[in-house]
Amino acid sequence: MLEKRDYDAVVVGSGPNGLSAAILLQQKGLSVLLIEGKSTIGGGLRSAELTLPGYLHDICSAVHPLAVSSPFFEQLPLSEHGLEYIYPELAAAHPFDNGTAALLKHSVEETARLLGADEHAYLELMQPVVKDWPLIAPDVLGPLRYPKHPLAMARFGLPALTAATHLAKRFETTEAKGLLAGMAAHAIQPLTNLTTSAIALVLMAAGHLKGWPIPKGGSKNIANALASYFISIGGSIETNTYITTLNQLPSAHAVLFDITPRQLLQIAGHKFSSIYKWQLERYRYGAGIFKIDWALDAPIPFKAKGCTAAGTIHIGNTIEEIADGEQQIWDGKHPETPYVLLAQPSLFDASRAPRGKHIAWAYCHVPNGSAKDMTVTIENQIERFAPGFKATILGRHTMNTAQMEEYNPNYIGGDINGGVIDIGQLFTRPVLRWSPYKTSAKGIYICSSSTPPGGGVHGMCGYHAAKRALKDIFNR
Repeated sequence: MLEKRDYDAVVVGSGPNGLSAAILLQQKGLSVLLIEGKSTIGGGLRSAELTLPGYLHDICSAVHPLAVSSPFFEQLPLSEHGLEYIYPELAAAHPFDNGTAALLKHSVEETARLLGADEHAYLELMQPVVKDWPLIAPDVLGPLRYPKHPLAMARFGLPALTAATHLAKRFETTEAKGLLAGMAAHAIQPLTNLTTSAIALVLMAAGHLKGWPIPKGGSKNIANALASYFISIGGSIETNTYITTLNQLPSAHAVLFDITPRQLLQIAGHKFSSIYKWQLERYRYGAGIFKIDWALDAPIPFKAKGCTAAGTIHIGNTIEEIADGEQQIWDGKHPETPYVLLAQPSLFDASRAPRGKHIAWAYCHVPNGSAKDMTVTIENQIERFAPGFKATILGRHTMNTAQMEEYNPNYIGGDINGGVIDIGQLFTRPVLRWSPYKTSAKGIYICSSSTPPGGGVHGMCGYHAAKRALKDIFNR
């Protein structure tokens, strides 16, 4: 029998992983307090009028293929708590200089057919992933362990562990190679790195299975629905409480931190073993981002057919250009023609802008901690594929790496993935341990995107950390 504490568990940080951890613990009958340093919950799930009145922008994440595919979120009645997804006709589009675009459609077969000479190669690559995804999703989106379906996992793992530049050799066409490169660039690292194919395969499979939806009314509504459900089952939330020491916390049997290793060391480092502290201190953060939100007078006038039907646009032209740009960033440089990830939610959600007007959201990768203003560079890249874009701009809001970190302290140096997700930190984030969520101090856990499976709005880091705490502390 555990002695009486103020709460059974306390979760620090209300991003999707903190919310997920708190929900699972509360579902198991524990008393749980969720603490958030800012005035509103959400972490990377916040929306605000950043540019002009009536233009509602997503401060960080905007499009959510992993949220709608999350094995944990699927179990929650989030629609009953106000969450409604809108599904663009196309998940993503990838325009080229010649005025065409590669399109990620819901159907694997339709996507493949548009790739011409690479139709068979695309089907051969993606059909097994899509077919096996329901079997392998819990293992792909979890810690390293023996898979429940080893053959299916092997079919995914063999191509997934390769570098995107290597996987692209399966294709002949510029279109197929570019489509793959745009997906792989979500990994925010050189495309020559091992495992960069994994994020591409996951994102494409998610698009084929469930699409890449946007939450109606903004990303804040995912966080609001999770919080509403958490409160409905008895959970408590406290905002405006920024934790810097363990002494600030009420007594609890377990504390789960939705923060990265750097903050964890500052708050609880004195509780850890010397070897665990040494391991956390060696944790590596990746490239940052420079982000722009625009209020627009009209939709972005992309040359390529299909781009206005897609919620997400990958701007970067060929695989060679994208790979060169991502390598430059890794080398501490700022490419003149960077890969740009762009979302255009108001094409599908009229609530996001005044009648007849629009919003757009985009970022490019930059070296960690970069202070360079990339506004002109990003807008020139978009103008390259959408002549007349600049003339539609009514207002803009920019965030460099320091401002990203100020907005969310987990974005160290602008790194939105909670640490680089390369072969050295894919399953061993934040350290090499039997359970990556368990620290060396009893009752203290880490549940952020610095644990497997890493960045993205899926809640699975928090889910797995909570499962570990339930087993260790509460024997459940």
